[in-house]
Amino acid sequence: MVHVNHTWTQNFILAGFTTTGTLQPLAFLGTLCIYLLTLAENLFIIVLVQVDSGLSTPMYFFISVLSFLELWYVSTTVVTLLHTLLHRHSPISSALCFIQLYVFHSLGMTECYLLSVMALDRYLAICLPLHYHALMSRQIQLWLAGATWVAGFSAAIVPASLTATLPFCLKEVAHYFCDLAPLMQLACVDTGWHARANGTVIGVATGCNFVLILGLYGGILKAVLKLPSAASRAKAFSTCSSHMTVVALFYGSAFTVYVSSSGSRPEGTDKLIALMYALLTPFLNPIVYTLRNKEVKEAVKRVTDRLRTILKGS
Repeated sequence: MVHVNHTWTQNFILAGFTTTGTLQPLAFLGTLCIYLLTLAENLFIIVLVQVDSGLSTPMYFFISVLSFLELWYVSTTVVTLLHTLLHRHSPISSALCFIQLYVFHSLGMTECYLLSVMALDRYLAICLPLHYHALMSRQIQLWLAGATWVAGFSAAIVPASLTATLPFCLKEVAHYFCDLAPLMQLACVDTGWHARANGTVIGVATGCNFVLILGLYGGILKAVLKLPSAASRAKAFSTCSSHMTVVALFYGSAFTVYVSSSGSRPEGTDKLIALMYALLTPFLNPIVYTLRNKEVKEAVKRVTDRLRTILKGS
């Protein structure tokens, strides 16, 4: 019998990106600026929805929940990203590494469920307008929002716990944060079963939500095409276009990493794709939801006028 000496590492080293010379501080400053703008944009949406009564609709409530989620989602990985951009190799304790892995995937799967709920909201508003307010009461909104968080954080327990119980012989993680595939590559044992189990859980959570979104938008399309005028059809589609863009950004990048084979891609490609859904998508989402949005522009004007009145009065 051959005895294999498994090394249970206490720390990992995040390899990050290979940046040298003037590119290194530029990449750091660029990432820091995008992160700070992301925080500002999402906080702006949360505050605006809270203070303006004109945005007190289910659609904007769920948009504010998405913005709150994005604050945590982007912050989960950006600290280690900034550190690896400055120092390249970033040490991280195994405990923090697995916490990051769990929280990142919990928030990611929560977003999958939340995007489905937002599609359901648009379906009810367009296909069942007479019953919309009864079906999407404040109590139901809160219940649906809470259910997305419970479902996301419950589903992520399986892949995170399976990965955390592996014995690791190597320390250097070929990524800028602790993710499933880079961590399993460091294990001393065959991880084929773990990869299949993780893929099943993540695949069911993301795949079922994606199919649900497609089905709901199929119903929306069918209902919109029955509307009598081109103007009413354009208005109905405009309320869905932002959400469809966000779904395409999120699922397009996530499916590329977690569904397609990583072996067929050049080394380092997964890190670049991860930047898309972990950093750029939270940055772009508020822009997508507010750009050329008449209701948001009117809300900003109302809040601005109110502040001017208060300042003049004082």
